[in-house]
Amino acid sequence: MKKLLLLAIAATTLSLAQAQPPKGPANPGDTYGAKINAKGAMDISKLPAALDKQDSIGQTKVIAKVLDVCPKKGCWMKVQVDDNTTAFVKMKDYAFFVPMDMIGKTVVLDTEAKIKTTSVNELRHYAEDAKKPQAEIDAITEPKKEIRLLANGILVMK
Repeated sequence: MKKLLLLAIAATTLSLAQAQPPKGPANPGDTYGAKINAKGAMDISKLPAALDKQDSIGQTKVIAKVLDVCPKKGCWMKVQVDDNTTAFVKMKDYAFFVPMDMIGKTVVLDTEAKIKTTSVNELRHYAEDAKKPQAEIDAITEPKKEIRLLANGILVMK
């Protein structure tokens, strides 16, 4: 019985320790996920025009500023596309996470891009992850068409 209780405590502690973004700074040159470089990266502001011509773009590299990171695990980010547009970034295969210190940094994303209509339930889920007030979560009543990126790797530039 004691062993079972100790095992349950250890499992709970381990799960709580993993449910947080990585700690520490995101320094220039740091990479998350696949090791990448900035060679051939384009400014993300060119992405909407490219996605107007096709629904998705395979592997590409874009440079963007990070606006937000999931405070729960670091499993998603929002990046600035232009003054009026953001893009939502998920990590491929949920294979890596990024620290909260990534907010405000300029990064290179090795990514796939597409336009996606995100459901109300999914938008509310991300708002809950971001610890938004309940009134703001309840105000989400319509799906949203947005640029979605699936990152294989992220390189911190500055």
